[in-house]
Amino acid sequence: MTDQRASAAARPVAAVGRTLFGRGTRREDRRIGEILRKETAGGVLLIVATVLALLWANSPWADGYTALRDTTLGVDVLDLELTVGRWASDGLLAIFFFLVGLELKREFLVGDLRDLSRAIVPITAAFGGVAVPALIYVLVTAPSGTETLRGWAIPTATDIAFALAVLAVIGSHLPSALRTFLLTLAVVDDLIAIVIIAFVYTSDLQIGYLLAGLVPLALFGLVAQRRERLFRLRPGAAWVLLLPLGVATWVLVHASGVHATIAGVLLGLTVPVRVRTRTPESHDEESLAESLEHRLRPLSTGVAVPVFAFFSAGVALGGAEGIRATVTDPVAIGIAVGLVAGKTIGVLGTTWLLTRTTRANLDPAVGWPDVVGLSVLAGIGFTVSLLIAELSFGTGSPHQDHAKVAILTGSLIAAVIASIILRARNRHHRRHAIHRVG
Repeated sequence: MTDQRASAAARPVAAVGRTLFGRGTRREDRRIGEILRKETAGGVLLIVATVLALLWANSPWADGYTALRDTTLGVDVLDLELTVGRWASDGLLAIFFFLVGLELKREFLVGDLRDLSRAIVPITAAFGGVAVPALIYVLVTAPSGTETLRGWAIPTATDIAFALAVLAVIGSHLPSALRTFLLTLAVVDDLIAIVIIAFVYTSDLQIGYLLAGLVPLALFGLVAQRRERLFRLRPGAAWVLLLPLGVATWVLVHASGVHATIAGVLLGLTVPVRVRTRTPESHDEESLAESLEHRLRPLSTGVAVPVFAFFSAGVALGGAEGIRATVTDPVAIGIAVGLVAGKTIGVLGTTWLLTRTTRANLDPAVGWPDVVGLSVLAGIGFTVSLLIAELSFGTGSPHQDHAKVAILTGSLIAAVIASIILRARNRHHRRHAIHRVG
């Protein structure tokens, strides 16, 4: 492996072709470093929220947890009378998906993914990391009937907050290209998940409400694109118009039968991501996307996602009998195997195929053991996996509870295995760094 990397480094760039896991632009590296710091803190909060939910749901006071989660709030208009748990998954999680929309647009317009030669690797790896877990799930659950097949998309998601938290704790000397690749892979993974949620898990579509939702969405985009020219407002003052239009879009999309988090994505895609040229009249050095992200990411990572996790992860294990029912449920088996084995095979396999079928090579700083560890790390599925589990099986269904336990278990196994591999690789890269300095 060392010889392969050395020979790749020695050949001219034209002979080598594309470089897999190469470094991004300097601006992209700074942005990813900032996201790493925020998402790492979010990962810690996710863990705390999950542990608290599991402890409460399996304590003598479990009825209190259930009562709180199932408390109904809202008004009986446009299907806005929801439980607290539904408000967390349909409402608060829309903030998370709004940021996903911003990230998608930025990556494909001004980020490293605008370059097809650079984008093809994480895009292909993301599709492999979705297809293989889904196939494994279908193979495991198909003999059990069509009902279990509804959960085929559950093991396809990667939770970027958890994955980056693990990488940040153990990866002080890992190549920065690995972090860049993990983040961009997760962005594409989120895009696939959004398409799945929108087209697979939409039932009883109310086309009138959906068309009506296009009106505030278009106005939101108009304000976002022309806020200075039309209103002469400071960027922060645009909230007075953007927030009501965003809420109106969410309400109408929710009433249409499309999952309301899709409204967050659509709103995010309307926001301009390019930095405006500085003029004597304007000292705004940030795009509106960057401005909104700075304001909303702490709310997403610190409140929205942990609160969703708290109300979604509180599953009563049911003692020995409940655990036995979970480990024998094909749904749980398919999810756990899909996350741990499917993600690894999908991400690693597609990356390996690229090196064998194209002129692409690994970056000289990256070895295949690094890619193996990163592929296992992609098996940490949480936020989107839990959401798809709720959409796949009805509330109170044993399959839903078993699916959530499998998500937590599979993610934990993937995190432990990835930590072992990447910690060893981190020591390897640290020794080489010391050797180079010496």
